[in-house]
Amino acid sequence: MSADAALVRIETLAAELKDPYLISRILPRREAVSSSAIEGTNSTLDELLSGEESEDSQQGEAVVQVRDYALALDDFLPQARQEKLEIFTSGLVQDLHRAVMRGDAEYKDKPGDLRQVVVWIGGRGDIAYSTYNPTPPSDIAACLEDTMKYMRCEGMQAMYQSFIVRMAVAHAHFEAVHPFRDGNGRVGRLLLPLMMAAEGMMPIYLSPYIEAHKTAYYESLKAAQQRLEWHEAVGFMADAIVGTTDELLKTRDALSALGDLWRKRRKFRQGSASLRALDVLPHYPVLTVKRLASLLSITVPAASQAVEQLVENKILNERTGYARNRVFAAPDALSIINRPFGEEPILPGADT
Repeated sequence: MSADAALVRIETLAAELKDPYLISRILPRREAVSSSAIEGTNSTLDELLSGEESEDSQQGEAVVQVRDYALALDDFLPQARQEKLEIFTSGLVQDLHRAVMRGDAEYKDKPGDLRQVVVWIGGRGDIAYSTYNPTPPSDIAACLEDTMKYMRCEGMQAMYQSFIVRMAVAHAHFEAVHPFRDGNGRVGRLLLPLMMAAEGMMPIYLSPYIEAHKTAYYESLKAAQQRLEWHEAVGFMADAIVGTTDELLKTRDALSALGDLWRKRRKFRQGSASLRALDVLPHYPVLTVKRLASLLSITVPAASQAVEQLVENKILNERTGYARNRVFAAPDALSIINRPFGEEPILPGADT
């Protein structure tokens, strides 16, 4: 199966990296941007990265919500790797919901509390015309626990179902239960990389693929939930894994080639901070001098000198215009990382 082969390719990549677990802080953050956008919370990767570097506390609500999603991945992925399948409890789901919804000032319930009201999907505000009616409030706790038992493999599914099938079934089940008034999609998509981490696999982040194929995503869930056509959900999950893997490898190769181009722009002194910074920029394409100093374990003046050299060689540019607390960006790296899903990466100087 091509999806199984894609997972093997990802594990091979993980073996080559110093930090195979998260690969890069950028990938969870792009996941956060896309998963939030699917639900109508729109920010950009650039805004998120800039917000993480900025000392300005007055950030937009959308940026805060997307940042909370990214931080949830940072917090819960190591926990899933350590606790393995035992992590999957109703309490985990509630904790995830608290993490991603705490910044939503319009959310009507207390984040993390299970839904106590009837909700429906579709219908233009009238349940009589709904396209799907999730679990009644009185049954949510029991249905959610059943889903968690499935994710813990307390039945025979680990013997008779592939991991990809279990991902698809668990995701469709969770979204069918719809345990919260809002935020279910984000929590459900958070559970996917957690399932990978709990299995000891390197997690990959599927929301950019899902965002690019949103109609097919919802149709696959509808087919599984309403008509028990599980092959639709499993097929979509497999396609998402293959497509995401292809995209990841293209991004990796393009960033490697970009690094080679950067190194040709000037003869950097061997071991210099500016040369070492080139390895950092794919992970921190937006950063401050203070951040670079911390990442390279050097003094702030040394980091400032390195940044000045990178600005001179058009690898970084300063984007705030401030005299202090300046934020720098690597636009060539950002254009590769943040390109629309499925588009070929473009290197500087390449024909378009």
